[in-house]
This record gives sequence, structure tokens and C-alpha cells, in this order.
Amino acid sequence: MLSGAATHPDARLEIKPGRWITNWNPESDAQWQGVGKKVARRNLGWSMFAEFLGFAMMGLWGIVVPRLPDAGFTFTADERFWLIAAPGLTGAFMRFLYTFTVPMVGGRNWTIASALLLMIPASGLAFAVSDPSTPFWLLILIASLAGMGAGNFTSSMVNISFFYPERVKGAALGLNASGGNLGVAWVQFTVPIVIITGGGLALDRAGLIFIPLCIIAAMGAFFFMNNLTTARADIKSFGMALGDRNTFIISWLYIGTFGSYIGYANTFATLLRSEFPEVSMKIVFIGALLGALVRPFGGMLADRFGGARMTMIVFLFMCGGSLGLVLTLEQLNFPLFLGLFLLLFTAAGMGNGTVYRMIPAAFRASALDPETKQLDPARLISARRLAGGCIGIAGAIGSLGAFFIPRGFAMFGIVGGFTLFLACYVTMLFMTWYFYIRRGSALSIANV
Repeated sequence: MLSGAATHPDARLEIKPGRWITNWNPESDAQWQGVGKKVARRNLGWSMFAEFLGFAMMGLWGIVVPRLPDAGFTFTADERFWLIAAPGLTGAFMRFLYTFTVPMVGGRNWTIASALLLMIPASGLAFAVSDPSTPFWLLILIASLAGMGAGNFTSSMVNISFFYPERVKGAALGLNASGGNLGVAWVQFTVPIVIITGGGLALDRAGLIFIPLCIIAAMGAFFFMNNLTTARADIKSFGMALGDRNTFIISWLYIGTFGSYIGYANTFATLLRSEFPEVSMKIVFIGALLGALVRPFGGMLADRFGGARMTMIVFLFMCGGSLGLVLTLEQLNFPLFLGLFLLLFTAAGMGNGTVYRMIPAAFRASALDPETKQLDPARLISARRLAGGCIGIAGAIGSLGAFFIPRGFAMFGIVGGFTLFLACYVTMLFMTWYFYIRRGSALSIANV
């Protein structure tokens, strides 16, 4: 039994072999204040660390690829962009697949497994980049395996959602997501230093530094995390969400926010090396760091002013940033280039929080009775299931931005790529207004 002063029957938690907790009920104030909060925070901390490594793995190839020519690799620009894009394509599939792992095997168990699985792409990269004769097909295969890191985000978010009560779940998930996003900034800051420490260029270290960290994450999960018998997967909710147009609208918007964040983070180093080779690669982490830090503020502003309204503002800034880059790239003005890119990172990071805030609001609005404008209890239950399914689907589809953005630059060039992305942001801006803000739309009627 877990110790605690609470006496309510729901407060009695039993730990079974394998660190399985029964009778978990965070909505019980007695249980939550007695022992629940401490257990939840401990699980959040270690889950966040494993997710942090997953995001770092997603960003690893984006920082390694620009240095491949220095190591003797002779790939074309198109091939290098494929290596950057590959984790995004497989990552979208992994985010969807990992949604079901926590209820199936337990959050603790899957955190151990997913942390250890990251050692495969890490060791694969260390092996592949050590020899310039490594064929492209093998490098693209290993880069694709890095997409497992995206799955770590989803499984971590699913797991932590079971530990926290509804009244603080948003804050816990926001902290979890922001902490995970910092992994991209960490890998972009650390790898450029590690690979040149001691003189020369040792790209294999970019993968090797993950090995001890993955072991630490797995051990931390083994000794300090828990599985919950109350965690259940609502598979039917995914089918329900696929039948609702909000799912596809929000998924498209999430490509514009999260997809832009991870896509720009992974390509920033390559673009910087191409346009400003005289600038140190050590600064590339700034954009990813800024985007990760502002994500919680996006959620808080959405809580105060409405998710749709703040998302529209986000896309206004993203239109401005991308248009500015289209108009000024030929000037080769580095301060201007950096400032506009940081504007995109800031807007995308905040948008990650605002779009996620839109999901429950959009489906909750559909539960309003059209005549009385009051919430219908039966519709509200269905709306919550729809929102849960939408979160999983939108998260997976949004990850495709990590694929589309590098391929966009490869196919159309830098100016052409930003022109394409500008056109996408304009459609996202319009769709946010038309479906959620325009007079007579669901959210305007619900006033959220």
C-alpha cells in the first residue's frame, strides 16, 4: 500500500508486482492531496525525460546532415534533404502507433521500452557516419528509425493524461510537451560542440551520446515510474473522430504550427550553412529553444482569449515571417534572416498550444443544443470522446510537417519553399476564421 494520511476509500492505492497501481482516481481530492500528487509528479518527471530524448532524436539528423560533406560524404542537396525529412515521415506513423501502447502494456513498461528502442537509431547513426562509403539507402533507413522519437511524445502525453485530474491536466500536459520540445534545442546546442571536442570531426559521437542517456531514462522509469490498471484505450474514439470534419481542419492547422516548428528546427542548420556559411552553427538551437519555451504561453493566452482567436493571430505572424523571408532572402542580411526565422519559431511554438486548446472547445461547441444554447449531457460525452480521438490523429498528421518542410525546400529552393509555406499559412488563417471565428460558426455561437 502507498502511505498517506487520506482516509477516503478511493485514497487507498495498492501497488502490485511490476509497480502496477490499482484504484487510481485523481479526481478524488482525498487521494490526490494524500499521495496522488506526489506519485503523479514523479511519473511526470521521468516520462518527460524519456520524451525529451525522443524529441532530441527527431532533431538529430537535422544537425548532423549539414556536416556530412565535412566528413567526406558526397550526397546531393536533394539526398541531404531526404535524410532530414525521413524521420518526419516515419514519426507520423509512430505517433499514431504509440497512442495505444500505454493502455496495452503500462506507462512505466512502455517508457522503459521506448527509451531503450532509441538506442537503435542512435547506434545506427554512430556506425553509419563513421564511414563515408556508407550507401545512401542505409543512411536513409537509419534516419527513418529516428522517427521512433516522435512516438515517445505521444506515449508520454497519453500516459501523463491518466495521472492528473481534469482541473490541472492542461497545465501538466503543457509542461510535459514543452519539456519534450526542449530536446530539439538541446541536441542542436550539444552536438556541434561534442563532435569537434578534442580536435577533428567525430560525427559518430552525435549518436553515441544518446546511449548512456537512454539507459538512465530506462532505469529511472524502472525504479520510479508506475503502471495504472485504470488506463484504458478508447480505440472507437479514433473512428468517431475520423467522421467529423473538425478533425481534418484541426489536423491541417496543426501541420502549420507543430509541423512548422519541428520542420524548421530540422532544416535551420542546413539553410544557415547554405546561405550564411560564415556564421557559426552553434547558434542554431536558439529557434527551437524559443519555440519550446513559448508553447505554454500559447496555451495560457488561448485559455484567456480563446484558442481560435489566438490561432488566427499565430498564423498572421507566420504569414508575416514567411513573406518577409521571401522578400529579403536575396539580400543575404543575416540579422534580418535570423529575426524573421525567430518570429516563425515563436509563432509556431505558441500555435502548438493554441491549436491544442481549440480541440476540446471545438467539440464541446458541437454539444450545444441549437435552440437552448445549453450543453446536452449525452452530446457532451460524445464530444469528449471525439476530442480524444482528434488529439491522437491531429498529433500524427501534424508531425508530417517534419517531412513536408525539408522536401519543400528540396523541390522548390529556399525562396520557393517559403512561398509555398506562405500560401499554406494563408489557407490556415482563412480556415481558422471561416470555421471557428466567423459570425455563425460553432465557436462564435459558443463564445469560446
